[in-house]
Amino acid sequence: MPLKKGWSVSKCPRGYPKTAANFSKEANLVPHPSHGSIKLRQQIQNHIHTGQVQSAIEALNDFDQEILDRDEALHFALLRLQLVELIRTCTATPGGDISPALEFATTHLGPRAPTDPQFLKDLEETMALLIFPHNDLEPPLAALFHPDLRRHVADMVNKAMLNRESERKEAAIRQLTRMRVWAESSAREAKKPLPEKIDIRLDGSQGDDPMLIS
Repeated sequence: MPLKKGWSVSKCPRGYPKTAANFSKEANLVPHPSHGSIKLRQQIQNHIHTGQVQSAIEALNDFDQEILDRDEALHFALLRLQLVELIRTCTATPGGDISPALEFATTHLGPRAPTDPQFLKDLEETMALLIFPHNDLEPPLAALFHPDLRRHVADMVNKAMLNRESERKEAAIRQLTRMRVWAESSAREAKKPLPEKIDIRLDGSQGDDPMLIS
């Protein structure tokens, strides 16, 4: 039976936490998020909350080079937030140079916007920040400068990272299961002395497993 989305080794379905722990140990998995993973997620969250979006994107790519390629909405949200932060900086003083924001929008968001109506709407709203005075913005535009936007994007990134970690663990467990089946089949074909039935102990009980004894 395929593993359900969101399944993790710390919450094994059907209430078999010990079995999950055994699988994790055998597959060299970490049952709970590792300290390094938690620290990296916290670091990325901090980058986003302080407006350092480029640093967050670089750290996210270090975590998984495919995560942004696989999630276009997340990638666009990060780039849009980065544009907002550029506009915030460019317009901090009257008559500030807005060319960095225009160049960023043209290079990174312009090609993506036509692929999704929501992307196009979000980009148009963001570019309006370059036109209207920031002390008299309509609520939808003023919201782009509110910390809630940073928090929203940070939550998107955190969920994406947790889902990716879960996918990696599930893939490792599936690989472990295939290896065990192959090892048992090979041993039986070679007429090795094995019990007629090998119990994988779904009840979480301990004991010697002939498949794990060298």
